[in-house]
Amino acid sequence: MKLPNKIISYKESVISKMPPILKFLDKSDKSILDTYKQVKHLFNNVQDFIDTLDCLFALNKISITEKEELHYVKRNIL
Repeated sequence: MKLPNKIISYKESVISKMPPILKFLDKSDKSILDTYKQVKHLFNNVQDFIDTLDCLFALNKISITEKEELHYVKRNIL
């Protein structure tokens, strides 16, 4: 997983790739393949994409539906 540091810039890190994925999933659930096709220009390889999904899942920002689609977990703040 690429996190920003002295060698890896913010733009190259997985953190910078999270908002475009969440924006794509904002309106409706999408398959992993459709999501990858939409954002693949941001990634050097599939592994970086998977690492970003892992981070989003660990942060509880996405989940997998019964139809095996990605779902953006939105939180209502009181």
